[in-house]
Amino acid sequence: MSRFRIGVQLHPQATSIEDLRTAWRAADELGVDSLWVWDHFFPLYGNPNASHFEAYSLLGAMAVDTRWARIGALVTCNSYRNPDLLADMARTIDHLSGGRFVLGIGAGWFERDYAEYGYELGTRGSRLRDLGAALPRIRRRLERLTPPPVGPMPLMIGGGGEKVTLRLVAEHAQMWNSFGPPEQYARRNGVLDRWCAEVARDPADIERTVAVQPSEVADAEAFLDAGAQHLIVMVGHPFDLGPVRELQRAAHG
Repeated sequence: MSRFRIGVQLHPQATSIEDLRTAWRAADELGVDSLWVWDHFFPLYGNPNASHFEAYSLLGAMAVDTRWARIGALVTCNSYRNPDLLADMARTIDHLSGGRFVLGIGAGWFERDYAEYGYELGTRGSRLRDLGAALPRIRRRLERLTPPPVGPMPLMIGGGGEKVTLRLVAEHAQMWNSFGPPEQYARRNGVLDRWCAEVARDPADIERTVAVQPSEVADAEAFLDAGAQHLIVMVGHPFDLGPVRELQRAAHG
């Protein structure tokens, strides 16, 4: 099996701040390549009224609690923050982390977040248009901030829409994240390559990541064959890192 990167997404629901901090410190000590939380305001599964914590506040703490892994939101909802403010927040967390921040972003989808926090849901199309308009604003603000980010601070776009989202990836991003199964990922990966050709972008400039369930770790080779370079294991409380260790053993063969 070829060498690949390994990440962990910790679900910030049905847990405590103490358990989250213990988990991301443990994952960082394992030597994972990336650490993530999601950007939602309520649980996505299980008890809808379980405890839940906001992403960017957590990322500030993660930045100073960890030493090695890249960190970010998988992925930030574009609708929830003014693009210029988001750029400034990302730059600040990048400094707190010593240059390890990844600005992951997507169009958003979780209706409860929008309804309870007073954001306009709109349509899938309108949210994608908003994302397309926000990306140049984010880039311009990053260029104007003093001081600038410490690290390269790559932009990741999450999603699999073949007509709009993958075009935005080809135009703007250094990383792309989507989901399985491997056959679907392979098709979308090919579409992204074609968009890169369309916009005169070297497809090798875009790191391909895939978010997998612990049960999908056994399919790691199939995801690599489909074009993935970086597998991110999604785990909820009690944050069992066993599947991550399994991937590490496979990666180092």
